[in-house]
Amino acid sequence: MASHFFTSRFGGVSASPYHENNLATHVGDELSAVAENRRRLVSMIGDVSFMNQSHGDTVVLVEDLPRHEPSADAMITQTRGIYLAVLTADCIPLLLWDDNSLCVAAVHVGRKGILNDISLKTIDIMRALGSGHIRGVMGPSICGKCYEVGEDVYQEVVNKFPNAASVTNKGTLSLDLAGALKELLISYGVEVVRAQSCTVEDRSLFSYRRDVTTGRFAGIISL
Repeated sequence: MASHFFTSRFGGVSASPYHENNLATHVGDELSAVAENRRRLVSMIGDVSFMNQSHGDTVVLVEDLPRHEPSADAMITQTRGIYLAVLTADCIPLLLWDDNSLCVAAVHVGRKGILNDISLKTIDIMRALGSGHIRGVMGPSICGKCYEVGEDVYQEVVNKFPNAASVTNKGTLSLDLAGALKELLISYGVEVVRAQSCTVEDRSLFSYRRDVTTGRFAGIISL
């Protein structure tokens, strides 16, 4: 069975406002602090492959530890000993594996990601590689009560995923992306569990919506 977990914001060396365990190099944190946080992670589990994420639909197959971070929003590996990492601070970190232990995947699913079907594209590639029954876990992300959006964004998503429709506690328009993604994955034959923690509400996690200038935590998986 695949090994997977999610980090928190605690246990690293980054200073405020990135405190403490920021794993992202693109958010303005001191790169030496990020490097130390990543070094500590590697020392605990082994080699980790990170991505240069851009809210696109590129999926890459990782066969060896890359020298440079691939520009992608999903990675798949069939190589044991390599951990895949997806970085988030409100988007959904989706981790996938199959019952045959043939491959695992880490997927970055935000609003653009659910619209461009990045998760389904990843699953299709896993199945082409021989995966049978696929399971997944959706890590902490912003909840439907906290993801307030304007009407144009709301309609763009709800037109394709009606079950993403939600409202905030104030009664304004919002999106439940995690709820919509879970139903989408189930309809695609994936057995998936959704974490109940909301990144905005849980101070142990990074949240861009809550703090704007902040770090990123990781969803991590390996064979």
